[in-house]
Amino acid sequence: MNILVTGGTSTVGKHLKEILPDAVYISSKDCDLTDIKMVRWLISSYIPDIVVHLAARVGGIQDNIAKPAEYFDDNILMNTNILKVSHEYKVKRFIGILSTCIYPDKVDSYPMKEEVMFDGPPTPTNFSYGYAKRALAVQIEAYNKQYGTKYNYITPCNLYSEYDNFDNDKKMHFITALLKKIKTSNGELNLLGTGKPLRQFMYAGDLAKVIKLTIENDVTESFNIAYPENQSINDLAEKALGSLDKNYYIKYNNPELDGQYRKDVDTTKMLSLFPEFKFTSYEEGIKKVYDKIS
Repeated sequence: MNILVTGGTSTVGKHLKEILPDAVYISSKDCDLTDIKMVRWLISSYIPDIVVHLAARVGGIQDNIAKPAEYFDDNILMNTNILKVSHEYKVKRFIGILSTCIYPDKVDSYPMKEEVMFDGPPTPTNFSYGYAKRALAVQIEAYNKQYGTKYNYITPCNLYSEYDNFDNDKKMHFITALLKKIKTSNGELNLLGTGKPLRQFMYAGDLAKVIKLTIENDVTESFNIAYPENQSINDLAEKALGSLDKNYYIKYNNPELDGQYRKDVDTTKMLSLFPEFKFTSYEEGIKKVYDKIS
């Protein structure tokens, strides 16, 4: 079974390589997925049975606000090209990795089930990125309907990892950035926003494990995956400080950068598929990341 993974040097890609070492891992240096000719070269060179599509243009709220066209264009092109060419070369299984940014800014009830994806537009701060990722879900379902393919997508919540990009503030995930600030702080922790928004944060290695289980069990359903606790940004910061035995003062700036108030998702479907799955606890996960920060 030949497995090709795009975004192979991404955070999730590095975790997946640890537990699925025989797959082929492709980065942007190996192939520009926005160029369909290069994508055809890629797929024709490896003839994979399974494509795991991790690659995406990602960034923080400020970068999303500043460059909405680039986030939309790049993600639409990458997703369309890799999906289209995978079908052209009769790839048996395609697993797209989305984001909870695809979900509406507000819904009537939480946590959000998979079925509410189209109940409203994505949050304004990640609007272009959210719609581009949502479009991949539409494309996958369209291919399944028209061509009878068994393609699916997995929608994870916010992630954190010791493999995050510690040197790029525009790409670094919130928990990683938080822990880096804690490590370098002199006693005052400066965070953006108000600390009130609610978030689910999951250790990225858990997503990699579920991707592997999806492949091994030939799961073709699409589903959410998220750490079960939904906590405020302030609670997450306080819990991190407590777990690391730090007694710092937290100061919030730029309240307009709060972003979406809540976007927690329901994981009933995922847990019905993998009932024995155990998530990495928040306390255990942040210690793994903190120990890697220089």
